[in-house]
Amino acid sequence: MQLIEHLDRQACAFPERAALIGEPAGASYSYAQLLREVAAIAAALRQRELRVLGLYADNGPAWLLVDLACQAAGVTLVPLPAFFSQQQLAHTIDSSGMQALLTDDCERFTALEQVGEALAGVAGLAMIDIPTAAPVALPAQTAKITFTSGSTGTPRGVCLSDETQLNTAAALARQLELLGCARHLCLLPLATLLENVAGAYTSWLLGGTVMAPGLARLGLSGSSQLDSAQLCRCIDEYQPDSLILLPQILKALVAQIQAGAWAPTRSLRFVAVGGGKVAPDLLRQARSHGLPVFEGYGLSECGSVVALNLPGADRPGAAGRPLSHCEIAVRDGEVVVRGPRYLGYLNDAQAGEEGEWLATGDLGEFDRDGFLHITGRKKNLLISSFGRNISPEWIESEILLDPQVLQCVVLGDARPHCSALIFAHPVASTEQIEQWLQSVNARLPDYAQVRNWAPLPAPLTFADGLLTANGRPRRDAIAARYQESIENLYRGAA
Repeated sequence: MQLIEHLDRQACAFPERAALIGEPAGASYSYAQLLREVAAIAAALRQRELRVLGLYADNGPAWLLVDLACQAAGVTLVPLPAFFSQQQLAHTIDSSGMQALLTDDCERFTALEQVGEALAGVAGLAMIDIPTAAPVALPAQTAKITFTSGSTGTPRGVCLSDETQLNTAAALARQLELLGCARHLCLLPLATLLENVAGAYTSWLLGGTVMAPGLARLGLSGSSQLDSAQLCRCIDEYQPDSLILLPQILKALVAQIQAGAWAPTRSLRFVAVGGGKVAPDLLRQARSHGLPVFEGYGLSECGSVVALNLPGADRPGAAGRPLSHCEIAVRDGEVVVRGPRYLGYLNDAQAGEEGEWLATGDLGEFDRDGFLHITGRKKNLLISSFGRNISPEWIESEILLDPQVLQCVVLGDARPHCSALIFAHPVASTEQIEQWLQSVNARLPDYAQVRNWAPLPAPLTFADGLLTANGRPRRDAIAARYQESIENLYRGAA
């Protein structure tokens, strides 16, 4: 069954219930109105005989309406993240074979040679023709191509079916049904699979209301700029029951609370955090201040979330137990998943047979109660010169607990000890950072302690090639950029 059919059922049962809300002065749709608008947009897409459509737009009702309309019309949707560079946008347009794209920012594409003239708009967005589009062989049933940054600067397209996305949302809905989450506020960009599947789709399956203000209203700008005070004001205004956060956003909210600048709204019932390892102490701090935060784990190749902590089934520091739509195992230290899976990558359709285990590239283990613990990335594992295996993410999550440490990259492969590159808050002194590292080291085993550190002269960003799309460090690129600083940290070491 498609998501559209579920929405139709909701519209029959609760036609006047709010399904989608944008800005306070903007569009609001009941379930019945949502279906009518989606049908009209789908008809416009069919009339243009589109097979593949790009979407580059701010968060808001239009983004989600187009997403649903593509499902209804059988059009493959290619979400384009706002943080992509011009080169990455060009690569995405070429490799996906999109024939047109819808956008609220035509100027972003005027310099690209692939794009043509702007056509009549759809859903309040301008449609830009791609006259150079060449047909691309896509796996059968490809409904969405979500681009991940991969390990290089060239985005990689993950082809997903409607069924895989819906199965993920349905598994989440089954787990969250008893929590009574009726109002979900979209904080992450809707081009992020985690927000559109685990956020919007799951909320609609529960008969809830999806609230999608623009990113600027949320205090988000650029690839990694966050106005924490504005984000808190927006949460207070919308009074959501549920949110999805990245670890750095959770850290910013906790800092606002600890500074006495914000108190979490009592409406919050469930706050999911994913996209990277979260230190158990940060979760405990958040909960002690009234944020009902629960860590989860997933990957684009599986349609998003595959494991999640829940009220009554929770362990801080763990990624949670597997959801009902999948199986998870650990083989030779690596997490593998069986169940929902992608159809293939663009230009590489070998996704494996149904029922095969998918290697995630993540290191992990299960505890005796069945909770999955992610310990790091297989390719990021540091092996010290004394033969100790060390996950840098583990140490980084501990160091990042201090609000004054904004970014941290731990080093130590083939070295006698661990060191770190740190970008600190401008008000933090060298002495304060060193005192904090001493307190962190007191909690770590000897082989994982950070003996030396060096300040980063500027923050790591996606634009300069030092972060992935979801904010994880590109360790090889960082090591190359700061080779001299790193060598200085180990000069004279045995």
